Amino acid sequence: MTDTPKYLQDSKELLSEKGFATNGTWYHGTSSALVDSIQKLGMKRSGDKALKQAAKKTMATIGNQYTETIEPIFLTQSKELAYYWAQQKIRERSVRFEGDEEPVVFQLDLPEALQAKVKPDVVAMSLLLLEAGENYMAHIAKLHQDLGLSELNIDLKSADRMAYLERLGMAYIDQDIDSSYLELVKP
Repeated sequence: MTDTPKYLQDSKELLSEKGFATNGTWYHGTSSALVDSIQKLGMKRSGDKALKQAAKKTMATIGNQYTETIEPIFLTQSKELAYYWAQQKIRERSVRFEGDEEPVVFQLDLPEALQAKVKPDVVAMSLLLLEAGENYMAHIAKLHQDLGLSELNIDLKSADRMAYLERLGMAYIDQDIDSSYLELVKP
């Protein structure tokens, strides 16, 4: 079905013809190289400082100014989708850093006040128009196919904002998250 470890495979429970169910538990996929920092300091918006420094250095080398942006923390209601994004983070980091990084998934159990700040990630539409987004859409379509569901049918340009959450499992929170709300998902 997928290269996702069994203990993270939850699409059978969450994915239906209506999309991915949401139950208030959120997940974030990232690199094992960031685990210690996240467990100590929590999740920070635009938190991969090593990757940001490498980009800044590259831009300086070619004579361009680097403008750092603060990105929100990207979330999904599925461990399986978080693992997909963790794999993307590993690929992104492997271009700049050597080492044996592994994809990892964090579970976020947020209090009600923070739950209210989680939003569907409609800005992801721009990502979905790139190759990385096409790959993600193919991944979601494969999950549908593997579960015997009808073909994923979504017009990204005119989709309701909730479709990004329900159909694509894409959400974000524009706030740092304290480590007390985080738990590394383990087998």
